[in-house]
Amino acid sequence: MALSERHQKMSDVWDEHTYQEFAMASAEAAVQTLTDDASVTIVPLGVSVSGKPNVFAYYRDSMVCAIPPDMSATRLSRTINDERIVDEISFTFTHTLELPWILPGLAPTGRTITLAHVVVVDFRGDLISAERVYWDQDSVYRQAGVALR
Repeated sequence: MALSERHQKMSDVWDEHTYQEFAMASAEAAVQTLTDDASVTIVPLGVSVSGKPNVFAYYRDSMVCAIPPDMSATRLSRTINDERIVDEISFTFTHTLELPWILPGLAPTGRTITLAHVVVVDFRGDLISAERVYWDQDSVYRQAGVALR
């Protein structure tokens, strides 16, 4: 089934955002898809930033500077309504560098990690107003060889 014009626009903006973030490692370009008061919440880490300057700083200092060179992403599903997109995505990578946005404070382990996560992306008009990201942090630590208990 073809997407409505609205849903296609939202999908295109979100795809451009993630392309700039992960493929191009450009915090500057990624934040161009956001509203001025956008927020990003990484639920498993308890990280929440709001306002375009703060989101930009988080992307620059914690994310785009720390993308494993072999990271691949597979979208498992996408659900769209007129206000949001919900994506289920699986990242696979080798933990060869410090990853403050996934495994803060943990030195590289050299292990392969598969991070299944869900991201809820809210829109206002044609721009992203919020991202909320969820994953099971315990499973990520276990794959890295760290026992939390």
